[in-house]
Amino acid sequence: MSEYKINHTLHKKRETQDKPIPAASVMLVRDHDNKVEVFMIKRSMKTNFGGAWVFPGGKIDKADDAKNYARYSHLLDDVTASQRLGTETNGLAYWIACIRECFEESGILLVNETDGSKQKTKFTDNELKIINQYKEKLLSGDCVFNELLDKLNFSLATNELAYISHWITPKIEKRRYSTRFFVARTTHQEAIHDGSEGVESQWINPQAALNLYNTGNYPMIMPTIKNLELIKDFSNANSLLKAMNNKEENEIPRIEPIFKIRNGKPKLISY
Repeated sequence: MSEYKINHTLHKKRETQDKPIPAASVMLVRDHDNKVEVFMIKRSMKTNFGGAWVFPGGKIDKADDAKNYARYSHLLDDVTASQRLGTETNGLAYWIACIRECFEESGILLVNETDGSKQKTKFTDNELKIINQYKEKLLSGDCVFNELLDKLNFSLATNELAYISHWITPKIEKRRYSTRFFVARTTHQEAIHDGSEGVESQWINPQAALNLYNTGNYPMIMPTIKNLELIKDFSNANSLLKAMNNKEENEIPRIEPIFKIRNGKPKLISY
């Protein structure tokens, strides 16, 4: 296996982050040649996990609070979302963050038709113009996601996201996250990395990505690898989403890998 570099930021003594930061990530999928493809982004080396291929995602912002977005989520309420995640409250915030981060990092906006009945997959030229304007504002740090939804009278396609796994960053990392992973079907928009945190992007079959990883030509971290393994055998997005949504809460993996530093390098002990 050839060598590649991923920018891990390991903690130093007395720097352990005891409480992981809540985060969400989405495996954006589409059907292609009777197989499923997933959208992957290569992270900039200046970021944590830089150099690795990942899915769109990021931490839960304060503005992602379920109370701020309940009126945009017609087909999924906070009680149901929280029960699905096994949290007391504010579970819907993970779905909100997932959709927002997906939009910021790939340009794909996961919303429903105005009446909220089904996912909106095609947008008019005027809608796309406004969508792109708001994406630039969000990438500049402006908190305007709900303003975009109001302007175009969109509701969020929270019902289209299937929750598939929960990964907690191991204690050897300086920055730790408690990340919920989801899977969602893409739209007819063009998916493209943001050019800042993401420097490359591509659609790829999960098994093909895993094969490249095994030859040392596709750097990935463990949660990415294991989530790809969860979906690699599905031939279409419909069957994938149905299978994941039908899982019981105790069937969804919750994993916190344990590493030890051996000879100056992290060594996996268990997960």
